[in-house]
Order: sequence, then structure tokens, then C-alpha cells
Amino acid sequence: QVQPVEFGGGLVQPGGSLRLSCAASRGIFRITDMGWYRQAPGKQREFVATITVSGTTSYADSVKGRFTISGDAAKSTVYLQMNSLKPEDTAVYYCNQKSPGYDFWGQGTQVTVSS
Repeated sequence: QVQPVEFGGGLVQPGGSLRLSCAASRGIFRITDMGWYRQAPGKQREFVATITVSGTTSYADSVKGRFTISGDAAKSTVYLQMNSLKPEDTAVYYCNQKSPGYDFWGQGTQVTVSS
């Protein structure tokens, strides 16, 4: 089964930083994009950031200027550097691996921003 794997979640104080990583599932599917989505308790899953294989990035307005998505092709890994974290950033963060006609999701990693 194709499933990326997330690492790096945890507890951090407001204003702090955290870096998430996602190891893409290596297989026969051509990867077009990798991205991060999040889901807070009682809310729907929302877009956070994406990066294409060519390096083009996109961000949700709520995280622009604070989060940075990047990739390491040699390691088949994408990262999400989160700075100036706010309590409203608290959510389960999911890695998304996109191929033509398919979306593959990781199991998620919990990020909690609290004092």
C-alpha cells in the first residue's frame, strides 16, 4: 500500500518552532506534488502547503510567512518548517503524496501549541 510517513510532531510553546518531515512512499507511481494538510479537533481537514517536483511552492494564507515547505530529492523527503507557532496551529498534520489520479495520505502526526 502506498503511504507516506510523517515524523516530527510534538508539543511546543506559542512562538516556538517545529519541523515536520515526510518520507514519500517509493513505488511505481509518478509523484507530481507533495504537501501538508492539517485537521484540528472538530474541524475539517485544511490545506497548509504544497511543493511540486520542480520546486514550486504554495501556502495557505494562514501560514504564509511562518511556514516553509521544502524537499530533499535524494532522500525522497519533504519538510515543513513551522515558525512563530500559534495555538490555532494545533492539529494533526498529514502528509499528502500526489500522483496523476491518486492521492496518498500518511497517518498523521500531532502538533500541539500550548503553554
